[in-house]
Order: sequence, then structure tokens, then C-alpha cells
Amino acid sequence: MIDERPLALFLMGPTAAGKTEAAMALHEQCGCELISVDSAMVYRGLDIGSAKPSAEELQRAPHRLIDIRDPADPYSAADFRTDALREMRQISAAGKVPLLVGGTMLYFKQLLEGGGNLPPSSPDVRAELEQELARDGLADLHAKLQQVDPLAGQRIHPNDPQRTLRALEVYRVAGRPMSELWAEQAVTPFPWRVVSMVLAPEERSFLHQRIALRFRQMLAEGLIDEVSALRKRSDLHSDLPALKSVGYRQVWEYLEGRYDRASLEELGIIATRQLAKRQLTWLRRWENACWFNIQQPDTLDKVLKLVRESSA
Repeated sequence: MIDERPLALFLMGPTAAGKTEAAMALHEQCGCELISVDSAMVYRGLDIGSAKPSAEELQRAPHRLIDIRDPADPYSAADFRTDALREMRQISAAGKVPLLVGGTMLYFKQLLEGGGNLPPSSPDVRAELEQELARDGLADLHAKLQQVDPLAGQRIHPNDPQRTLRALEVYRVAGRPMSELWAEQAVTPFPWRVVSMVLAPEERSFLHQRIALRFRQMLAEGLIDEVSALRKRSDLHSDLPALKSVGYRQVWEYLEGRYDRASLEELGIIATRQLAKRQLTWLRRWENACWFNIQQPDTLDKVLKLVRESSA
């Protein structure tokens, strides 16, 4: 049976794998329209640390969903799904192919599978909730749950810390009540025929070298000054999702005097490696993805070939 749904392309991969360069080539050579899938690039002012395409690159290959939020205004996976579906519909209606490019795997998953799939556990959010539990007690946390998710609060017993914490964690990570996400389990089929592509190296050491080089370049290009400017704003603080992004968190702590310049570089590289490891864990579970080894010189040619074949 022929799948008559319009085509959509997912270009995924760990940080520093060269996704932006490949996406720009696909725009210029295949006419794909680009949609950014990046939880840091959505924020205005987070440019260097998010590896946001330059003004020149964006002029050559415009990316939708970049610079659409102020850092003081948190952006959730649910927000992304709403925005991405709107942009995809516009692109397809114009007879073009949407190409979604980035490394925020939760956004890809939420987009494809809908809100009924709960986000994975977040160590940072879970740690915050554990602190609140120790400080304020379970009754206080359950009351908070009842405020943000009355249905879950009614279903979960006030003396059940594990489920109370999980429901609050889901709300804080996804930006929506867990009861709503569960209600959407029976989602309709995704409106597009998706071809998923992953850019990644065969050797982890190769990616580690790229990560170290890129973080050092970010520091040389003014990442510390960028974060310093953000810290001067009275409405921004380190607990905001934007400023918990890898790189930004480490520079913020450096500016607070928690460690020296050498430690900042080391910790930033380590945090970025950990991010890449989490991304690769997600990607290995992604079904029906075509993997491309970025260590091979003909990788882009192979990507272009697959896209042209899929578009035919």
C-alpha cells in the first residue's frame, strides 16, 4: 500500500556532529525548509553557547523556531510540538519538504508520538523535587500537584511519595499535567511520512575531540561575555531552563566564583560529553533511523542521495 502522506525529514545526532552544515546543504541542494529542534536555540540571546547558526548562515538557510522566546519565558516540549506542527503544515502546503534538525531528542519524540508519551526522568528536576520533599514535606508537594494537575492529585494517594514526585517531575519537564499526557495516549497517526537520519561518528574519541574544540572556540568567541550580559538582567536566574543549558550553566557558576577559568573549560567539556552520551542513548533506541558516519568523507553525499530518493 502506497503511503500518500507528505514527506518530512528528521536530521538528528549528538552535539558537535555537524547537523547544521548538513541541513544547510540540504536546503541549498534539495530545497528543504528547515525547522530547528533545539531547546537552547529557541531563546533570544543564547547564541554562542547554543552553537546557533550565524546571521549569514540564517540568511543562506533560514531556520524556523530559532529566537522565538525570551530566556525569562520557559519553553516546553509541548510548546515545541504545537509550533513545529504549525510550521510543518505551512511548509507542506507550499509544496516543500520540512527538515527538522537538532539534538533535543525529547522534542523529536514529543512531536512524533504526541503528549501521551511521558518524558524521561530528569536528574536535575528530580534533585530539586527531592530537596523540596526534604524541606517542605510530602503533604506540601502533594498540594502543589493538586494545583497543577488536579486529576493526578486525586488519583495519587497523599502518602505516595514516588508517584507524587513523578507526576510533578512530568509537569515541570513537559510543561503540561501528566493526566493530559496520559489522556492523549491514543494519538492519531502522524500526518507525515518520516525519514529519520542520524549523523554520528563511529569512534567516540572523534566526537570528544570535536566537542572539546568547539567548547574552546565558544569561549574564544565570547561565551563568558554573553552569559555575563544575561546575568545583568534582573529577571533572569540560574534556575530557568534556558540557563540550565549545557555551557551556560557552567559559565554562570564560573561568574559566581565557584571555580577558575581552567576548571570552567574542563567542566564545560565534560558536561557537553555527557549531553552527547545522553543523546546517543536516545538515538540508539530510535526506530528505523538511517545512520551516517561523520568520519567518512562522503557522508554528505550519502545523505543527499537518501533525501533525493525519498523525495522522488
